[in-house]
Amino acid sequence: MPFIFVAGNSRSGTTMMGRILNNHERVHTFPEIHFFEQLWSVNDKEKILTRTEANNLTALLLNISREGYFASRHVEDFHQEAKTIVDSISGKLSSLKIFSAVIISEAERNGKAFPCDQTPQNVFYIREIIEAFPESFFIIMVRDPRDVLLSQKRKWRRRFLGGTHATWYETVRAWTNYHPITISKLWNSAIRAGQSVQDKKVMTVQFELLVNDPDKIIAGICRFLGISFSYRLKEVPHVGSSSGADKKDVKGINTARAQSWARGGLNETEIWLCQRSCARLMNQLGYKRQNISPNIFLIVFYYFIFPVKLGFALLLNLHRMKNIAETIKKRLR
Repeated sequence: MPFIFVAGNSRSGTTMMGRILNNHERVHTFPEIHFFEQLWSVNDKEKILTRTEANNLTALLLNISREGYFASRHVEDFHQEAKTIVDSISGKLSSLKIFSAVIISEAERNGKAFPCDQTPQNVFYIREIIEAFPESFFIIMVRDPRDVLLSQKRKWRRRFLGGTHATWYETVRAWTNYHPITISKLWNSAIRAGQSVQDKKVMTVQFELLVNDPDKIIAGICRFLGISFSYRLKEVPHVGSSSGADKKDVKGINTARAQSWARGGLNETEIWLCQRSCARLMNQLGYKRQNISPNIFLIVFYYFIFPVKLGFALLLNLHRMKNIAETIKKRLR
């Protein structure tokens, strides 16, 4: 059974793409699972799990699949189902086998044939995922770094815009994570990671092209995946934005999401820092830079607070890294 992975820099349209695919009769899209990087590292490739470890991991993945990554954990409620899945696995138990068994089981439970994981950070594990699951398809989402910057800047507001998963901790973490230099460098890393693997089963989709001509782009994605195209695939709810309140009853592709940075929300120094850091890849991807004059005092300020915010961001994200050195190395490529 082919797996589908939607990946890319955070706030680049991975969730919207996951919702588009989930509208297909054969595709089941999971909430962000965060298996790779947070529950698995390269060092786990050859690791054999005990039955207890396998049961616990399976129960955790079921908990995330049913209730979302940010929901409270009560894995004990899934232990019986987990045992059934683990018992169905032949041979030695590994984390990758558990992941595979769970997403197949959950897709079948929802009457679908193809499991789809929409975790953005999987972009840093493309090689490892293709090696483990050679039949997999990857859709890499790419978006203007200035729009990513604006969305990350406003992400802390999700708690007040309908984001029920956004606890106070996540709100503080989102605010701490934001810095124009950090976000720009992470965008570079994600783009390079996506470009590093040349494979016929890896497709890059630019967010702007998707929202401006959804029928054409979605039809192309369906051909790539070998599934049928339907106009109803684009009927996704307007939820998850960091710029406006959720509108669950409004469906369709929101064209206003493209180039929203040009309508305000970033100061000229933030834009300048972003363009300066991302210039080469922006040119390569066709994102035109704006001629602006930054505020010298703000430049000094952003560079002064950079190590402080980076340090706090690292502390608040430690629990999301199974192997800290590996995670940092992949983002510094």
